[in-house]
Amino acid sequence: MSFKKHLIIAAVSLLATSHAFAEAGKAYVTTQDAGVSVIDLETMAVTGTIDVKAPAPRGLGVTEDGKFLVVATRDNGSVSIIDTATNEVLSQVKVGQNPEFVRIKGDLAFVSYEPSSKGGPPPTPGSAEAKAAAEEDEDDDKEPARIGIIDIKNGKKLREITGGPETEGIEFSKDGKLLIITNEADNTVTVHNIKTNKLVKTIKTHKYGDRPRGIKASPDGKTYLATLEYGNKFLVMNKNFKVLRTVDTGATPYGISYDAKGEKILVASNKAKLLEVFDAKTFEKIKDIPTGNRCWHFSFTPDDKQIMLACGKSDAVFVIDAEKLEVTKQIEVKNMPWGLVTYPKAMGSLDTKLK
Repeated sequence: MSFKKHLIIAAVSLLATSHAFAEAGKAYVTTQDAGVSVIDLETMAVTGTIDVKAPAPRGLGVTEDGKFLVVATRDNGSVSIIDTATNEVLSQVKVGQNPEFVRIKGDLAFVSYEPSSKGGPPPTPGSAEAKAAAEEDEDDDKEPARIGIIDIKNGKKLREITGGPETEGIEFSKDGKLLIITNEADNTVTVHNIKTNKLVKTIKTHKYGDRPRGIKASPDGKTYLATLEYGNKFLVMNKNFKVLRTVDTGATPYGISYDAKGEKILVASNKAKLLEVFDAKTFEKIKDIPTGNRCWHFSFTPDDKQIMLACGKSDAVFVIDAEKLEVTKQIEVKNMPWGLVTYPKAMGSLDTKLK
């Protein structure tokens, strides 16, 4: 074989390898004490860290074309908009105090922020700290949280939607007209018209459980799930937000998601140190997967073959075989990993797979 043919074969092989890496994609993981770790999904190894130019990154989202990453940075009340080709911060957009969750729809980022939040973990129910906090809240007019709507390409805050006190999770209806949010401080799930900013419906959760956190729509848009951190349950609602039932979970459930087919429900139960898997039709438990410490958010990989779970106090991302439902690897990610999304986009507690 001629040297020229060898070069051609080598070039084709290199191109094929590069294409395979591009298809596998990347995972982006916010770390509360640092920046964003980037994981190559082909090798399942950390390939670098993005400096978000601000402390305490938490929520994050990636645009549908994968060109921009939006990261909430709590300590300076902003979001960082990042060019994923260069990993450089293009702009920081002021949002408001304590920005936390990020969800992206089209060219817009929806970012929750909490003017009344004092920060830090909540007190244990029934404790002296909890009673003192309750008394303080009675004396103060608790200012509701807001969802800032950011124009990603122009790096500009356009407007905001008023939520409840201490908004947590953010979800969209399948038709894209409604925003569904969980409000942990007043134990409600509220539904808002995105176009008009108007409140459409309020679902009170106290009789089922307190501190609603994660929120997820089923792939067909007919069902919504909300985790109740102080109820050790998740709430099941129909497309009209009527409560159908609750399902018991391990201690302090947080992140929740369906798989891409809508056949399974996954719940990250923080203090139980489990990723719990349920049948989405019968709600029967399929399996408990032991995990690490303070695991809140997770995502499937774009090919739906693996699940990646960020475990903050374990300084690790756990990799789980999505068919066998077994941990296959731990990736060291230091500095308190918090949120995790992938590109191409996949189902998870912070994002939804594109059709």
